Amino acid sequence: MSAKESRRVFVIEQAVKGKITNRQAAEVLGLSERQVIRLKERMKAEGVAGLAHKNRGRTPKHAVPKDTKEKVVLLARGPLRDASCQQVAELLEEFYGITLSAKTVGRILKEAGIPLAHTHRSPKRQKSRERLPQEGLLSQFDASPFAWLEDRGPELTLHGAIDDATGKVQGLYFTLNECLEGYFQVLFQVVQNFGVPRSLYSDRHTIFFSPKRDRLSIEEELAGQTAPLTQFGRAISELGINHIPARSPQAKGRIERLWGTLQGRLVVELRLAGISTLEEANAFLPGFIERFNRRFAVTPANPEPAYGPCPPPARLEQILSWRQERKASRGSSISYLGHTYQLVDTRGSVVPLRPGATVEVLTHLDGSLSALYGGNRYLLRQLTQSPKVMAKEPKKAPASRAHKPAPDHPWRRMPINPAKKAVPLPNDNLLPASQGG
Repeated sequence: MSAKESRRVFVIEQAVKGKITNRQAAEVLGLSERQVIRLKERMKAEGVAGLAHKNRGRTPKHAVPKDTKEKVVLLARGPLRDASCQQVAELLEEFYGITLSAKTVGRILKEAGIPLAHTHRSPKRQKSRERLPQEGLLSQFDASPFAWLEDRGPELTLHGAIDDATGKVQGLYFTLNECLEGYFQVLFQVVQNFGVPRSLYSDRHTIFFSPKRDRLSIEEELAGQTAPLTQFGRAISELGINHIPARSPQAKGRIERLWGTLQGRLVVELRLAGISTLEEANAFLPGFIERFNRRFAVTPANPEPAYGPCPPPARLEQILSWRQERKASRGSSISYLGHTYQLVDTRGSVVPLRPGATVEVLTHLDGSLSALYGGNRYLLRQLTQSPKVMAKEPKKAPASRAHKPAPDHPWRRMPINPAKKAVPLPNDNLLPASQGG
């Protein structure tokens, strides 16, 4: 008999003996007077045993079967390890057809001696900033290097964006390191799937802000720029997005908390899917984002989205590209990454380039190349041999002309002597033709 039942026996005995009233017994036991009366009648008829719970010794109707408990424990020690009770419950239902509440999962794991994840979180020290009222007003961007594939593959960096108003994940993309490609891929997902956010919040990484912000060129100052733009800064400027730098990790706390959540949930789901490569991980992300947003996204104060319209596909492809300038040679070609290219139009004709003209080469997200020249965009065609350069015609030397002295030249004033007659050689210089006899 439990301590609770022993206490109940003592109080009911006092009520049966008339030492306390039914009301007093009800107050002490936390029962109604009708229940106290029933317990008194049961004790009189069956004795102390009548007060024992009638379900004692019986298996509860809604008890979790033993084999189900064993399977939950086995999964929690294997593919579902390190997952929270809530996530274990969700994954059990999604992948194994086992429907249990998070509390039931926690009780099963506790009975098996498995430590529960997220049970000893540090207390909250800072009050969260109030969410903005509309989706699309502010997107937070960041990246998180982590062993997302555990020991099955390389350590990856996950780039991501989250909406401030709804907590909705707007885009995720894996690369080997934090880089411009990762952020461009995430920005492409945001703009294509939702629209252009009004503002973007990020740290002060050199991908976002140039370290030469205090050394502006004259052209940049005349254009009204306060800092030279990076490739990413140029892209969001063309999209009309306001860029806000965060001064500390706490300032972008919403996406920092997202990384903590994903390092628990996403790692487990990647493990369940058996993913071990970068390509497989990126292919897995769209479905995960959809499930995550259904589970965690909240409704904003103002349901009207604030996103700007998405640019046409060709324009968006041009904006989200890595750009470098090259100078044209005399063969209407440019050199880029060790290769020679010519610009061609939509008809396949080579575009003539002025020698020394500036051509902007665009590397797109899919790795393809194009070029901007004279305000127009052209395709690039790689040449296997350098184009022939037209030889310059040698310049003809100007015809020499006799110099004619000026009228006041000193030579004009010199006296002119009369021509002298030729003087014959003296006769004694001539040899005699013969000797006289």
